[in-house]
Amino acid sequence: IERKSCVQARSGRIGICVGDAVFPAFPSETAMIVCGIQAARGHLSLELVIVVGAAGAFVGDNLSYGLGRWIGQPVVDRFFSGERAQGRLEWAKTFLAERGTYVLVVARFIPGGRTATTFTSGLVHIRWLLRFVPYIFVAAVLWALYGALLGYIGGRIFQDHPLYALLVAFGVAAGVTAAVEGARW
Repeated sequence: IERKSCVQARSGRIGICVGDAVFPAFPSETAMIVCGIQAARGHLSLELVIVVGAAGAFVGDNLSYGLGRWIGQPVVDRFFSGERAQGRLEWAKTFLAERGTYVLVVARFIPGGRTATTFTSGLVHIRWLLRFVPYIFVAAVLWALYGALLGYIGGRIFQDHPLYALLVAFGVAAGVTAAVEGARW
């Protein structure tokens, strides 16, 4: 029974992380933090939490890229038909072509940013194997480490009060998000 629930938990985590890349409303950061807390409590393996979270993020980002590459044009034709929208799309294409590598890593930590950049990367046909995959891999690993370790450290500090660990971890995550957003402006 314990092995079965562990397999179900892994498939649920990877599914949330995959889904988050395409549907930003999926709570992948929450899942990573909670799993990190559970690892601190001895219920999950921290290493496995990180590997599964990174794998889910990587697969999801590649799925978003594929959607942009193969069905992105109908979306653009429908929602980006105006002159101003076309100008923004041209700007995004140029920006990703010139600075796509670091943008793909940074966007992983911006709510909704990963979906926009990975979809647009496919739309503008950034070279998948040479320019997309290596940076998305790094971004997925860094993101999984960040979320899992944030939960793990909070879970160790507040071992007897997991709710406090969750609240502190969310506070830190919100602070990091606010700092990244502030730096963008």
